[in-house]
Amino acid sequence: MVIVSGIGCASYTYHYRGANYDRTVEKWTVLQGLQLDPLLEDTILALDPEQITEKDVKEVLSRGPTPRIINLHGGVPLVYQAMESYSKFLIAMGYPEAKIRNPRDGTYSYSPFKSSAEIAGIIAWYYEKEGMPVMLVGHSAGGMITVRVLHELAGAFADKVAVWNPLTEEAEGRHSIIDPLTGVERPVVGLRVGYATVVGVGGLASLVSFHQWSMLGRFRTIPNTVEHFTGSYIVLDLIAGDFFGLVESPNKYRATGTAKVRNVKLPPSYFHATVPATAHLAEHKPVRDWINRYVPMEEPELAVSFETSSINILWAADVWHSVKKQWCLEAQRLIRAKRNMKREL
Repeated sequence: MVIVSGIGCASYTYHYRGANYDRTVEKWTVLQGLQLDPLLEDTILALDPEQITEKDVKEVLSRGPTPRIINLHGGVPLVYQAMESYSKFLIAMGYPEAKIRNPRDGTYSYSPFKSSAEIAGIIAWYYEKEGMPVMLVGHSAGGMITVRVLHELAGAFADKVAVWNPLTEEAEGRHSIIDPLTGVERPVVGLRVGYATVVGVGGLASLVSFHQWSMLGRFRTIPNTVEHFTGSYIVLDLIAGDFFGLVESPNKYRATGTAKVRNVKLPPSYFHATVPATAHLAEHKPVRDWINRYVPMEEPELAVSFETSSINILWAADVWHSVKKQWCLEAQRLIRAKRNMKREL
């Protein structure tokens, strides 16, 4: 079992405010505000999303546009610390801190008891303001709400979803946004998330989560409202594994349409409550190098040993590979959209 240390009681003094959050978004507002050196744009466009190195992250991607990551932690006391550890892992690996922490209060993750409609509305708000589809990472009960959000965006529970302002935590009284890439007004329903991943969803946990009973039978189905989705499950997960993770088929996620879905089988040595506890992995170069060279697979293995702890490295490496990939893809799309806009004007 991993003890999540070095975090302590929550005390937040972080007050980031995005430079573009106060402006009214109209056609081309976001693209016209994207000021990048043409050489940097060319360098980003030349990257291979499947092979992003540590140097690419620090010297190229981190200097350009970055998608926001919304983390959703588990539902039992103190488990938020594991997701906080994961957030610090991402930051240490080179992901911009401002695109992980909540700009309202500095927290690293949202509660799984927040309304899925509210989270969907927040996703729309960020997309309109920042110009890049959000990425979602959910652990345990946070994974349940992550999948529910994807169905919420697909219109499974209501024909309309309100835009929510994450700074005021209030609905804005509208159900559409200005798409920053096309300049055309569009509804929140049908909006796409770039990448979503969950770990520890299902089993007994889904049965005792009364507020999620409307999702029974849907937790393993992924709609078209995400481009890339990865679902991880742990063998012998007594809390959230269907048939305790011993039978593969019930634990695998499947697309209902165009979403590209991957499944990852984690070994029984992984502990359900602390899988996202990964901050320690970024502290040692040999471990970071292994993570940065990782190639995604359905049943990953660690064939080397390190002089330091490598617990949870398989989950961390898989998520980090997908985060880097989506980061690159979205940055490239934004730059191409900006160049297309200039040709139209």
